[in-house]
Amino acid sequence: MIFLYLFITFFEIGLFGFGGGYGMLSLIQTEVVHHHAWMTSAEFTNIVAISQMTPGPIGINSATYCGYTAVHNAGLSNSLAILGSATATFALVLPSFLLMVLISKMLLKYMRTPLVESIFNGLRPAVVGLLAAAALLLMNKENFSTPSDNPWHFWISLALFIATWVGTRVMRINPILMLLFAGFAGLLLLY
Repeated sequence: MIFLYLFITFFEIGLFGFGGGYGMLSLIQTEVVHHHAWMTSAEFTNIVAISQMTPGPIGINSATYCGYTAVHNAGLSNSLAILGSATATFALVLPSFLLMVLISKMLLKYMRTPLVESIFNGLRPAVVGLLAAAALLLMNKENFSTPSDNPWHFWISLALFIATWVGTRVMRINPILMLLFAGFAGLLLLY
């Protein structure tokens, strides 16, 4: 019975959890800790910490670990706990998958219409603005330092940022390759 509740709970979270993985965390915590009492608050805090350390989206990682912990805490075997992980993860991803299939079918059908082209032309500046806002939010004291606190760290960080921008925009270097170069240069120069 816990598998059905896991599926329904995480399907609802996947359907109504806007704002990405971090936006889903409060919904997941409310459901698994407070509503269903599948785990303690301390266990959920540990799950969030592990989810941040493992590769992949934090919302999906949290669902995976919560599914495992919920079934394990219900007293079922480890193999059934793994099934709980798969159930919660599948349920969380399923609404997005279904919506993307529907949207892609609609998009392919109506992609060349003037209305859809106008909508995408209008969305481009908004997406660029959101990406720029995210980049500016990362340009904080913890990531770049300040000229007064640590001038070497600040100027190297700024130089790497500008070099990466020039490399990807002007020289057309692959962004993934450019990230690797900048990361390697940062390790050499800053640590």
